[in-house]
Amino acid sequence: MKKLKYLLIIFLMLFSSNEIAAQKDTIAQQRTARKMLRQGNELYQKEQFTDASVAYQKALGSNSNYDKASYNLGNALYKNKNYKEAIPQYELTAKTATDKAVKAEAFHNMGNSMMESKNYQGAVDAFKSALRNNPADDETRYNLAVAQQLLDKEKQDKKDDKNKDKDKTKIRRIKKIRTIRTKIKKTRIKRRKTIRTKTVKGIKTRIKNKTLKKIKRKNHKNQNHNPVK
Repeated sequence: MKKLKYLLIIFLMLFSSNEIAAQKDTIAQQRTARKMLRQGNELYQKEQFTDASVAYQKALGSNSNYDKASYNLGNALYKNKNYKEAIPQYELTAKTATDKAVKAEAFHNMGNSMMESKNYQGAVDAFKSALRNNPADDETRYNLAVAQQLLDKEKQDKKDDKNKDKDKTKIRRIKKIRTIRTKIKKTRIKRRKTIRTKTVKGIKTRIKNKTLKKIKRKNHKNQNHNPVK
């Protein structure tokens, strides 16, 4: 019984020491993440966006749910015109942030990135999400209107292109039918000419044969009426 108690005490001590060590590691990682975030912010202020991106990525390496680091990384990527790469960072921020204002900013910037990437449907959805978190944001409301107009234009252009393709298909079919009809017409004319030629030849042959027969008959009659010497 005493041995069992000793084993239980040792187990609890080991468990608590591991838990304390894990907590220390977590605290150390959080400190590293905050340090790298500060470095990234300094580089961002100097407009060294590539170096700032590296610092923010290191911050996220220490704390993957650090919404400030993911948001700032998105901004640094956006400044470097890496719009498609910025979008997942804003998505991560919107997912991990607990503050509605931060979520709204993340969705707003996500919408701008999608606008630059010409993903107008995604931009409309992002701006709507931003307004759900911050209905008073007039800038987001304006951007939503612009994105919606561009989306409508894109849909109309696609519709027009589709109609053009249909028209082109119709024209190709008409041309094909005309070509077939022309070939058939030419074939018929050729056949008629062939038939006419054969008919003319036949008539000539018949006339020739009749002429020959007449000549033969005439010759035969002449021979019959020749006087006998």
